[in-house]
Amino acid sequence: MASRLPQTKGGFSFDNYVRNAVLEGKGLALPKATKTGTTIVGLIYKGGLVLGADTRATAGPIVADKNCEKIHYLAPNMYCCGAGTAADTEMTTNLISSQLELHRLSTGRQARVVTAMTMLKQMLFKYQGHIGAALILGGVDINGPHLYTIYPHGSTDKLPYVTMGSGSLAAMSVFESRYKADMDREEAIELVKEAIGAGIFNDLGSGSNVDVVVITSENVEVLRNYDTPNVRGVKEQRYTYPRGTTQVLKSSIRNFVDIAETVQATTTEAMDIS
Repeated sequence: MASRLPQTKGGFSFDNYVRNAVLEGKGLALPKATKTGTTIVGLIYKGGLVLGADTRATAGPIVADKNCEKIHYLAPNMYCCGAGTAADTEMTTNLISSQLELHRLSTGRQARVVTAMTMLKQMLFKYQGHIGAALILGGVDINGPHLYTIYPHGSTDKLPYVTMGSGSLAAMSVFESRYKADMDREEAIELVKEAIGAGIFNDLGSGSNVDVVVITSENVEVLRNYDTPNVRGVKEQRYTYPRGTTQVLKSSIRNFVDIAETVQATTTEAMDIS
């Protein structure tokens, strides 16, 4: 017997699409998407992989946070860098992290990196790019180190070194010129630091500090604020001026009206209850 209960729709609602098209045809200016900025990178070296990110969060032309975290925990052997809308990247990685935890409890085994990649790409594809999360997934499992890029529409790449975000071109120029196979740990960390630094100093949407995460088959090392290239310097002069330095061109004194509240008692007749 077929169910007559109404089926709830999942995901985003596009019911207002026709209305918005009509309003746009009448000359109404529709709101524009806010530009986001970030530089995130990752590379595979001889003993594992290194992820890196800057720490600037922007709200349009305003720097909202100078030291935010863009490298998110997914599993004990996996971390994920996020670029795009901060809330989308954080909530998406939190959701997949909880699903991976349930997967580990169910199977009794460490989750593979390709499992997390499949979960992320299927979720983002379901929402057709309306979740603004561009991700770099890195981890080490029984098959070795793996590095993926996951785009907001759900497409993925698997490469030995990757960059994403508005500063990705500057970071990629560093990787393309200096990356080599079978680098050691120190060389890999230094190259990631230089790539993030190129994004910080050549992209207005990236800035502040450099965060690094090193993942191997034995452990994970989170290097928070590994490099701080934008430390604020000490002011060379004192900017205090004596009273009267600036001329007063106009003054205005206003008389404010005092408002007094009075309470007036009202008398009411007793209700006849006979």
